[in-house]
Amino acid sequence: MSNLKAKLELSPLGMGGSFYGLNHANFEGETEILAAWETAFALGIRHFDTATGYGDGYSERLLGRFVADKRDQIFLASKANLDDTSSQAIMAAIDASLERLQTDVIDLYYLHWSRTGKDMRPWMTGLETARQQGKIRFVGVSNFSISQMEQLRQVGQIDACQMGYNLLWRFNEHDILPYCAKHDIAVIAYSALAHGILSGRYPRELEFAPNDQRWGIRLFKPDAWAQVFEGVEAFKQLAASENLTLSHLALRWLLHQASVSSVLVGSKNKQQVLENQKALTLEIPDRVFAELSALSDHVIQTIPDDRDLFGYQP
Repeated sequence: MSNLKAKLELSPLGMGGSFYGLNHANFEGETEILAAWETAFALGIRHFDTATGYGDGYSERLLGRFVADKRDQIFLASKANLDDTSSQAIMAAIDASLERLQTDVIDLYYLHWSRTGKDMRPWMTGLETARQQGKIRFVGVSNFSISQMEQLRQVGQIDACQMGYNLLWRFNEHDILPYCAKHDIAVIAYSALAHGILSGRYPRELEFAPNDQRWGIRLFKPDAWAQVFEGVEAFKQLAASENLTLSHLALRWLLHQASVSSVLVGSKNKQQVLENQKALTLEIPDRVFAELSALSDHVIQTIPDDRDLFGYQP
């Protein structure tokens, strides 16, 4: 087991910092987010994840304030999404992240998105230089294919791979998860509850505003939503039969997967953190996981495979 995997096992749930849907310009929900983080920390969650693109640096700045008096107790991760694939660009992004996060070192730094058809090895050269300088400890990729990881591994070491993974999105199981296991790359799952779908709160007929960001997510699109909704209803019936909530069952299913080192959850307030943490304490028989996997096997056959949840492939 890699040193990174061992560290992540100490905090199997991580706090995601994307604050999807919040109005960053107006600092909407800031007090609630900070309270959520404090609650998570009190419950023993030590893995906190953010990115330069979350609120155009807002998330990093807010997280920097939060960790200032507890930095040595936090496993801190961030990432950059760049068009410039030079080593200088990624090193400049790391320096900017360090400043916003008010820290001397970032534990895990990711390339947030690949750039199709481009030579990305200079990025890895820059990341390895930053590692040697003590600015970052581990190198990660997010939303990368095997061929793209192979390109980077020609010049450096990938320690972690972050990907969208949940009961409704399992396309990486066939190739990327085995690849990561073979090369001892830690897997960090995001979108554990599929942007709230696996909380079971959405109706059969979606009523988002025309400009709502959720229309861009693959699972909400018209050619997938009917099948997704029916699958969620089946998941809910199984959860109810076991006196569990679907969200708890969905989180534990992910943590039950041997290939997953850590699961990121987005919590906008204290109550959401408390609910997510409950998933770790429940006794769930293996047969329930098997039944859930079987239901999932059926529903994902009807969902188009676009390779990422957002239809974003720069």
